[in-house]
Amino acid sequence: EKAGRSSEENGNGMEFVATCLFGLEKFVGEEIDRLGLSRISTIDGRVTFRGEPKDICRLNLNLRCAERIFILVGSFSTDTPNPFESLFEGTKSLPFEEYIGANDTFTVNGHSVKSRLTSIPACQGVVQKAIAARLASKYGKSWFDGDGCRYAVEFFLLNNEATLMIDTSGVALHKRGYRPESNAAPLRETLAAALCKLARPREDVLFWDPMCGSGTIPIEAALLMTDTAPGLRRSFASEKFPFLPKEYWKEARGEAIGRIKTDVNFESYASDIDPKCVELTRENIYRAGMGKYIKAFERDALKITTGGRRGTVVCNPPYGERLLSQEECAELYKKMGSHFSALDSWQIYILSAREDFERLYGRKADKVRKLYNGMIRCGFYQYFKRKNG
Repeated sequence: EKAGRSSEENGNGMEFVATCLFGLEKFVGEEIDRLGLSRISTIDGRVTFRGEPKDICRLNLNLRCAERIFILVGSFSTDTPNPFESLFEGTKSLPFEEYIGANDTFTVNGHSVKSRLTSIPACQGVVQKAIAARLASKYGKSWFDGDGCRYAVEFFLLNNEATLMIDTSGVALHKRGYRPESNAAPLRETLAAALCKLARPREDVLFWDPMCGSGTIPIEAALLMTDTAPGLRRSFASEKFPFLPKEYWKEARGEAIGRIKTDVNFESYASDIDPKCVELTRENIYRAGMGKYIKAFERDALKITTGGRRGTVVCNPPYGERLLSQEECAELYKKMGSHFSALDSWQIYILSAREDFERLYGRKADKVRKLYNGMIRCGFYQYFKRKNG
């Protein structure tokens, strides 16, 4: 027996949740708008919106700054004298049989923020039992060990409000598929995409990451400039969902491929002082299919020059945590400030977790955007103008 609802039955009433790193909600919302979907609400790290089943394919393929796409099954309050009972009964009341079939299996994970139910393992157990009870009542069986599709259910408890969701992405969306290996302090691809959007790469303006590591920033810039969907080179958990016809995926991939721009006059440099990073970057560029737009080579970031060209520098130097000591990091920032000031009218964008970055760099940024690199709070320091103009 197969579970699921057709797009006709769902209409435009299906709800989704896109999760993201803190600070990237604006970008995720704009990407959802671009796909023609309707936003409902936004909180830290989450955007809720409406769409149709076929949009699951488009979302996973196209969103650059989201971490996962979830089907929102339902929400309810647990602010009662017995919150565990409310969690059980609320979960049991939700229509999981519309997605999970009689021969399917499921796992449960979740998070709790500012809620009375703080034990994640205990909540997992309650949700697991409630879903099993719901499915048992619908399918007339009490044990789910079939060989069908495997679903990942996630609960989110915020201010005693429970939200139950089904993950459609599988592996997180920042795993594009072009970076199987990375350096010691990798920048998440979703954050790199946001940095590129803020830096506004343009045709005929050289885009340069002089501390490229594994090449994530230049690759994301090239994907953005060519309008190449970030998910084209990977698969997703929902490709196995019985209620999503294969034709939906074929159509979404065809739409994304047809949108790729191949005549973009965009050039990016990816350089690093470490030859191993340069070699890794070249491999990643090849896997991403962006070799036409990115040149990778070995060079000290403190020796880059404009070559008489217009340019933009975007980089993620060490913070003094995993790479370099705090003292070495401080010295690097001072030298960067001195050398980058000689890059004529180039725009400079630097991500750093150091609160004293501007003092060390020797110049106050024109704008600072607060972002999170994983759980590390950072500033994205943006320099638009000449130092003396």
